[in-house]
Amino acid sequence: MFRNMKKGILVVLLSAVIGGLTAFAVVKTTDRSETMTVVSTDGAQYRTVNLSLSDYPDFTYAAESAVDAVVYVKVVAKDVITRGPNSIFDFFFGYEGVPQEREKVGSGSGVIIRPDGYIVTNNHVVEGATEIQVTLNNNKTFDAKLIGTDPATDVAIIKIDAEGLPVIPFGDSDKLRLGEWVIAIGSPYDLRSTITAGIVSAKGRSMPSYDGEFKIESFIQTDAAVNPGNSGGALVDKKGNLVGVNTAIISQTGSYTGYSFAIPSNMVRKVAEDLIDFGSVKRAVLGITMTPVTDKIVEELKLSSFDGVYITEVLKGSAADQAGVKSGDVLVAVDSVKVRNAAAVQEAVNSYRPGDKAELTVIRDGKEKVLEVQFKGTMVDNGSVDEDGAVAFYGAKIKEADKEKLAELGLERGVEIVSVGPGKIMDAGVSEGFVILYVNDQPVSKPQDVMNIVKKSKRAVFIEGVTSYGKPSYFGFGVE
Repeated sequence: MFRNMKKGILVVLLSAVIGGLTAFAVVKTTDRSETMTVVSTDGAQYRTVNLSLSDYPDFTYAAESAVDAVVYVKVVAKDVITRGPNSIFDFFFGYEGVPQEREKVGSGSGVIIRPDGYIVTNNHVVEGATEIQVTLNNNKTFDAKLIGTDPATDVAIIKIDAEGLPVIPFGDSDKLRLGEWVIAIGSPYDLRSTITAGIVSAKGRSMPSYDGEFKIESFIQTDAAVNPGNSGGALVDKKGNLVGVNTAIISQTGSYTGYSFAIPSNMVRKVAEDLIDFGSVKRAVLGITMTPVTDKIVEELKLSSFDGVYITEVLKGSAADQAGVKSGDVLVAVDSVKVRNAAAVQEAVNSYRPGDKAELTVIRDGKEKVLEVQFKGTMVDNGSVDEDGAVAFYGAKIKEADKEKLAELGLERGVEIVSVGPGKIMDAGVSEGFVILYVNDQPVSKPQDVMNIVKKSKRAVFIEGVTSYGKPSYFGFGVE
């Protein structure tokens, strides 16, 4: 009997010890991660999660390491206005307006990417600037010079004369995940070094281009508060890496309303390196026309998802054509990067230079096919003529302006830019609908006039004309 009693006590003690260890393990596990509660309502179960303090994001390191590399950019631009009549006599007896110059002052932000003074910002921050000043986080102010701009991606590089500056290292924006925490650093409303936090709301966003300009957009959308003055500032991950450059908001008031957009760091890095090393962007071109994958396409091609883009046309002689891409293919990846929409394709291709090679993954006849492509710099040879009579002109296409267009703009002659693709015309920020009137001070009325003058140019081409809205404008570029 004593033996049985002793055995029973031993069992009880062992049970208590095991139970205690189990409880301790549960508590430790809960403290380390989270507490989960399952609630049942009307037969349906809902999970609620209570996070411990250690699971909330800590931005102190990222903020403190990055804030000194974000600068305040002040821009002065000159605008020419024509003063109207001063009196009723001027009105009735004729008055020729006197052009007057006035200064406009704007501001934005920038990110130091090299310790010797190279700073990335937005093209729209410094566009038209006659003076640029940069103020560091320690309140030191420098005059800056413009190194180069890329209107298609809204990236610009400026430089100050300084050494040993703090920088933000580039991160890999392709590895950003939805829901990941990020911080935005900039100078909204002249509030220097302002830091806000949010999550990655979406990737691969694009916005409509109301002015008709060619754009390469694959924005990171966040809910970090961004306001006027934040443009050109840094979007930083928790490790303190630069994953984007803040550039835009969607708002009916002009202030932040929950949506902000940043250019991915992988795109920024490539454009910045090109502008610094070459003075212009060496942009790769694939040479396809694409549309989103629709229900009909999924059904007809028996696709397993809506990811990728449907290729409707492959330009003859283009990089895609030489790689064996066919209309009707569905492009799903460029190298190892999956592309879910047209914006993602643009972002992926924009990371390459002419001459670079990559692997394209397409779906054809229900099977994946990998094709090797070598990117080109222009879609077609300069001067070649399309079936509709349009002439290739440095990535754009030009035609003799029709009578309706000329009448609309009050012109007698001119050559219209009917489309703009990657090339010198796009790099100059020119939009479709621009009518060329003079090339190197010589009047032109048909595409061949333009090409003949350009062929004789040894160093540069200077073009004068009017925009699609009738505003006098001009641009120039170097010829090789």
